[in-house]
Amino acid sequence: MAGQNPKQTSTHYHHHVAALAFPFGTHAGPLLSLVLRLAAAAPNTTFSFITTSKANSSLFSPTSEASGFRNVKTYNVSDGLPEGFVPTGHPEQPIGFFLKEAPANFRNAMKEAEAGIGLRIGCLVTDAFFWFAGDMAEEMKVPWVPLWTAGPRSLYVHVATDLIRQRVLGTSGNGEIKTLEFLPGFSKVEVADLPEGVVSGNLESPISTLLHKMGQELPKAAAVALNSFEEAEPEVVNALKSRFQNFFNVGPFNLASPSPPLLEDETGCLEWLDKHKPASVAYISFGSVVRPPPHELEAFAQALIESGFPFIWSFRGNADDILPKGFDDKSSLNGKIVSWAPQVQVLGHASVGVFVTHCGWNSTLESIVGGVPMIGRPFFGDQKMNMRTIESIWGIGVGIEGGILTKHGAIKALELILKGKEGNEMRQKIRVLKNLAQSAVEGDGSSTKAFNSLVEIVTKHEGI
Repeated sequence: MAGQNPKQTSTHYHHHVAALAFPFGTHAGPLLSLVLRLAAAAPNTTFSFITTSKANSSLFSPTSEASGFRNVKTYNVSDGLPEGFVPTGHPEQPIGFFLKEAPANFRNAMKEAEAGIGLRIGCLVTDAFFWFAGDMAEEMKVPWVPLWTAGPRSLYVHVATDLIRQRVLGTSGNGEIKTLEFLPGFSKVEVADLPEGVVSGNLESPISTLLHKMGQELPKAAAVALNSFEEAEPEVVNALKSRFQNFFNVGPFNLASPSPPLLEDETGCLEWLDKHKPASVAYISFGSVVRPPPHELEAFAQALIESGFPFIWSFRGNADDILPKGFDDKSSLNGKIVSWAPQVQVLGHASVGVFVTHCGWNSTLESIVGGVPMIGRPFFGDQKMNMRTIESIWGIGVGIEGGILTKHGAIKALELILKGKEGNEMRQKIRVLKNLAQSAVEGDGSSTKAFNSLVEIVTKHEGI
């Protein structure tokens, strides 16, 4: 069914599901990915995908996979920004405005969807950030199915925030507790790896408050879904299963989702990679939300120039912002700086030997599926914890020395993975994880079974 697009008209639908997407960062894409899988598996169910018009228009472009689904319809909500709002550059400000208005805005959009389709909503599938959706679902007497778009370890931290604060902040500030060994599967994770807002930073900020409340509310969900696979972190997964009514690892999404058409390689990355030896090229991308400060970019560029390793650097901006001052001989670079690269295809290419990354969860999973070890330079949120998992628990990468990019630290990490025996050992370990991920999404795999159970929960209540 994965490649088939449902063709029914609204009169044939038996069930109506509302999907509420968080429109910031890289959240809405994974929720849409899950909705498209559900829509393909349940052609008699119609899905109303609700988020801001800006997020909807980027996800539902005419050429996107989503545009072919007859049983997925979009509805817009306001971004909540006051008239004449001037951005200050602080990312939490627009999020705060959006969240303040979100419950009322989503309620109105759902009424509009029910009127337009002529079918009462029978289930809410939402971003896990929307803790208030649990109350909405209770009022509507329908199941609530939140999706956590990051990994199981960061989810457990938010569910266990009260315990962590009690143990860490209750130690009279003498720093007695260094690791989180009091949590199952966390003996190698340090307090310093925790996301901001758990025990450090502003515990009352909009995001900290949201995540704390989310951790308290998620146990009331009919099921919690996750873009991961059970075998990646079994001890943490089992701890989460004990906390929730149902906990379903239904990923990795880039393996489990209906196959989208291969992305156009406009910048010629794959052809360029064809000319290089196996596991010899560094691929660099720090995601779409933040990027290292200028002095780190320059230091890393110097490391690439001095070490001579071939590289592809996906960088949104002017390439001159990366290169050292006074360096103008781009033809001497042993690599390509591109504004965009087809990341999944690049990581799947035999020539790529290391991925220099911010350690976002999607990128981490894509590197595992590609079988490529990582060098991590995390910035915020769950990224430090992902880096700790990559380095200390899975043994499939290293953090950059000192946590920031320097010429010396970058050369050391690149040589370790591209030239050292440690790199080969990491490749063997990541191959094991890759095979487990592949098995999980096959016919009788753990993620496939979990997804089938999720479909039953999402579609079992008939609309009235």
